[in-house]
Amino acid sequence: MLKAVVPVLALVAVAAGCSSSEGRDAERLTAQRENYCTQLGAWQEARNAAGTDTPKSGYDDVGAVAQDAFLAMRPVRDEPVGGGRTLAEATVAAMNNRDSEAEGRVVQYCGDVGFETLTR
Repeated sequence: MLKAVVPVLALVAVAAGCSSSEGRDAERLTAQRENYCTQLGAWQEARNAAGTDTPKSGYDDVGAVAQDAFLAMRPVRDEPVGGGRTLAEATVAAMNNRDSEAEGRVVQYCGDVGFETLTR
C-alpha cells in the first residue's frame, strides 16, 4: 500500500506546485497589463493637455510619459490587438505616428483585459 501512496503524493505535490506557479504567472500578467494601461492613460492625458501648451514644453512632457508607456508595454508587447498588429506595433503607431486607429486598438486592448477605466 505504501508503494502506491508515495507516487500519488509526489504527483499531487508536483501538480500543486504547477498550480501555484500558474497563479503567480497570471497575477504577474494582470499586473503588467494594468501597468501598461495606466501608462497609456497617462500618455493620453499628457498628450491632450499638451495641445494647449507651447509645442516645446508639451513635447517634453508627452515624450517623457510616452517613454514610461513604452517601457510598460515591453512585457506584453507580443499580445495581439487585431488587424494583424501586436500591442507593440499598435502602441508605436499610436504614439509616434498619431495613428488614431492604432490608438483605438490599444484602448480596446485595455478594455478587453479589464482596464478600460484607465484610458481616455
